[in-house]
Amino acid sequence: MVVDTSAIYAILAGEPERERFSRVLATAGGAVVSTATLTECSAVLLSKQVGMAPLEVLEEFIQTYRLKVVPVDEAQWRLATEAMKQFGKGRHPARLNICDSFSYALAKSLNAPLLFKGDDFAHTDIRPAI
Repeated sequence: MVVDTSAIYAILAGEPERERFSRVLATAGGAVVSTATLTECSAVLLSKQVGMAPLEVLEEFIQTYRLKVVPVDEAQWRLATEAMKQFGKGRHPARLNICDSFSYALAKSLNAPLLFKGDDFAHTDIRPAI
């Protein structure tokens, strides 16, 4: 399973989906996250000014849920570019942003489901984790 920024933030911010997402991640065994996603998470935490130090918070999150961090490679770059072309903001109801496209690309490259919040990815051909 691949984890998107929206799911990570929902857990960290205590949003209504927190418990369900936490359970899914805790029992997933082998969930992964893109370095692009972690960069977006850092930006979100900084912009929300939630008093969290992004690196420390995300390192703890990675350890807690035993996530594998996957760097962006050439295959993912190509898949992300195609995702932006097909599902990007201004082109499609999914309205994927750049970092969404990397979550999409990692899930596609691994043929894995994606854990996310919201309905953006529901408008794509990605397999949802829940």
